[in-house]
Amino acid sequence: MATTVEKAASVPEHCPGTESADAGKASACAGCPNQQICASGPKGPDPGIQLVKERLEQVRNKILILSGKGGVGKSTVTALLGRSLAAADKERNVAVLDIDICGPSQPRVLGALNEQVHQSGSGWSPVYVDDNLSVMSIGFLLSSPDDAVIWRGPKKNGMIRQFLSEVDWGNLDYLLMDTPPGTSDEHLSASTYLSQAGLTGAVIVTTPQEVALLDVRKEIDFCRKVNIKILGVVENMSIFVCPCCKRLSEIFPATTGGAKKMCEEMKVPFLGSLPLDPVIARYCDEGRDFVGDLPNSPAVEALNGIVTRLVEICDSNEE
Repeated sequence: MATTVEKAASVPEHCPGTESADAGKASACAGCPNQQICASGPKGPDPGIQLVKERLEQVRNKILILSGKGGVGKSTVTALLGRSLAAADKERNVAVLDIDICGPSQPRVLGALNEQVHQSGSGWSPVYVDDNLSVMSIGFLLSSPDDAVIWRGPKKNGMIRQFLSEVDWGNLDYLLMDTPPGTSDEHLSASTYLSQAGLTGAVIVTTPQEVALLDVRKEIDFCRKVNIKILGVVENMSIFVCPCCKRLSEIFPATTGGAKKMCEEMKVPFLGSLPLDPVIARYCDEGRDFVGDLPNSPAVEALNGIVTRLVEICDSNEE
């Protein structure tokens, strides 16, 4: 659906936006696949924006985790960031919201695959994987992990609105929102509903090779067009350390300088690099706590450095 976010991004250039009385009727709407939806839909600001604002008033930092390219480990990085933030300070309350509607990974990665969501008078209760770490995902609402979610944009939009406005998070220090790759329905919906809720910004995940960086540049452009602050870029799978001989190898060569050089060119913060560690993959498949079990591993040390920089940036935004 054409939203106010799309209008801000000038896609299409002359879209009147859903709040306009001309929505679906203007000449610019001719040929748009959503013309009928916009013409018949309610006019004016989406009431969900205010509902989300009220629900998330007790959440200090609201962070979108983005990636331009699929397969860069965004969901894994989201889970690792959540675990590291929670482990670093037991008084810090952290939550992960999985808004990758068609490919929810967080229930498995965080070890909550067979959990169920309960509803009370105050809303849906998230699933707790630790005393100060919780998660919500559409994966908890499916009868089987193998069930496909085959939804068009408006239904995804409604689900994201429910997650943002009906989950009883309580007091949170960090809400990390795991999104699908790209710049499509889920991203537009989240940025629209969070537009009045004090969105802290976005962390973008990439791998070192140019084929991933090409799409990350598009993601950065998307953030700038819809006024999302870029908190920084994480380069995942930057180097492979052989568990047997400890030899270092570049599985994904940084032929154009990698994420760090790209960040310098595009003037966005570089949060750091994470190595490619097969143990992380095994732990995520099994839903185990890599951060807690292997605190002295090179990957966890690198992760903790990234989290320290992220916390500093978020704290500076509040000053």
